[in-house]
Amino acid sequence: MKLTKITDGCENKNCPAVYETDHGTLVVQGYVLSDPEALKQIGLPEGESAVEVTTELLRGVHAVSD
Repeated sequence: MKLTKITDGCENKNCPAVYETDHGTLVVQGYVLSDPEALKQIGLPEGESAVEVTTELLRGVHAVSD
């Protein structure tokens, strides 16, 4: 899988980011969601995980795609 960074949230290049893949999907790098109540609300199926990112990071993705 080839990843292309399309937006990130910091200067040091080691923080939440969004990547476009050569499969036509997105990969989101963020902070692992570990709050038990939040995970219960989501009800993740086996094999999935959740990460937390800022809203500004996702606004950056929208701006790139326009």
